Amino acid sequence: MKKKWLLVLPLALALLFSMTPAVGSVLAKEGDKKDSTCLSPKMVKLKTDMQKVWIDHTIWTRSYIVSAISNRQDQKDVLDRLLRNQQDIGNVIKPYYGEEAGNKLADLLREHILIAGKIVEAAKAGNQADVNKLEADWHRNADVIAKFLSSANPNWPFKTLQDMLYTHLQLITEIVLACLKGDWKADIAATDKNEIHMIHLADILTEGIVKQFSNKF
Repeated sequence: MKKKWLLVLPLALALLFSMTPAVGSVLAKEGDKKDSTCLSPKMVKLKTDMQKVWIDHTIWTRSYIVSAISNRQDQKDVLDRLLRNQQDIGNVIKPYYGEEAGNKLADLLREHILIAGKIVEAAKAGNQADVNKLEADWHRNADVIAKFLSSANPNWPFKTLQDMLYTHLQLITEIVLACLKGDWKADIAATDKNEIHMIHLADILTEGIVKQFSNKF
C-alpha cells in the first residue's frame, strides 16, 4: 500500500504545480476587477460632501417647519441656518462648474426655501388659494433647478431630476400637513423618507460629476 502511495504522490504534486499559474492568473484577474471598482479618495470626499449638504437640507427644512408652525423663538435662526445650507450645496459644485454656477444654484435653492416658508404660513392661516398658487410657483422653481443642472451635465437627465425634486416637494408637503395636524408619527415617517430620497439625489449628482470629470478622479 505504501509503494502505491509513493508512486501516486509525485503525479499529484506535478498536477498541483501545473495548475498553480492558472489559479494565480484567476486570482490576479479577480484582484484587478476589485481594484477597478474601488472609489478613489477624491470620489469618496465628493460623495460624502454631497450627501452631507443634502442631509442637512432635509434636517434644517424639517426644523424650520416645526419652528414656524409652533411659533418658536428660534424660527429666524433656523431659517438663517437653512438658507446657509443652500449656499453650502452651491459650493460643492463650484470646483467643477465654477463660482457663478455654484452661486446660481444656491440662489435657486434659496428661492425653493422661501416659497416653502410662504406655503407654511398660508397653510397655518388656512388660506388654500394662496397654498395652491405657491405650490405652482414651487414646482416651477423645481423645473428651473432641474433644467439648470441638466444643461450643465449630460449625465443628469432633466426628467430624472424633475421627478426627484417633485418627490422632495411632496414629502415636504406631507411633513407640513402632519405637523399642522399634530400627527408626529406621520411627520417622522415622511422625514425619514425625505432623508433617504435626498441621499439618493446626492448620489445621482455625485455619479454624474464623476462621469463628466473622470480625469479629476
